[in-house]
Amino acid sequence: MVIIIFFIVHWYLSLFSQTFFLHRYAAHRMFTMSKFWERFFYIFTFITQGSSYLSPYAYGILHRLHHAHADTKDDPHSPRHDHNLFSMMWRTKNVYSDILANRMDIDEKYKKDLPQWHAVDSLADRWWVRIMWGTVYFAVYWFFADMWWLWIFYPMQIVMGPLHGAIINWFAHKYGYINFKTEDTAKNLLPIDFLMMGESYHNNHHKFGSRPNFGYRWFEIDPVYPIILGLNALGIIRLRRRKAQLA
Repeated sequence: MVIIIFFIVHWYLSLFSQTFFLHRYAAHRMFTMSKFWERFFYIFTFITQGSSYLSPYAYGILHRLHHAHADTKDDPHSPRHDHNLFSMMWRTKNVYSDILANRMDIDEKYKKDLPQWHAVDSLADRWWVRIMWGTVYFAVYWFFADMWWLWIFYPMQIVMGPLHGAIINWFAHKYGYINFKTEDTAKNLLPIDFLMMGESYHNNHHKFGSRPNFGYRWFEIDPVYPIILGLNALGIIRLRRRKAQLA
């Protein structure tokens, strides 16, 4: 039971960091926040993603490239141009690493207004830091995994951040339903998104890229949107007022 709880808590905390901070804030700038809160969520992301930490700066560029070139040969992750899920994940990893190490020639428009904290990104990307997090997870399993099959969850925790992205970038471009016609294959993977915290409403998001509520139809509940409204009411963030958000 401890392992199941540990996995679920890690899943949703890591996923919240990805969808709230990396995706909606860094990549799309759906809201603004002070430097203090930006650095708070930077540290929160480092802790909750752990061994699979993704730089908000590199992720932001990667995701903007995906929107700009969805399902073309320049898309950093597309089922249309990769043979299987794992080859797509590997290609995405290579593009991400090249962005992080400044080995790619990136148009300045994709870098605009991205959060960046070199000290945290550099520390989190060191191999010994990722191994340290993996060792922490291993210790939890060593002491609390009382049945062998619970170890199946361990490798998923090691790659939790990329796993979340791969689920959407692979399956939500192959399966699901469509609310809006777009120029790519993005689909809504789940009619009620209790697993991916709104991220599986991928067709909606590709239609309204800056809209902070990923749900659109009455049953498409985005659990992160009420949190965003709450943080906005508290003054921690400030929602941007755009027509695309209110559509």
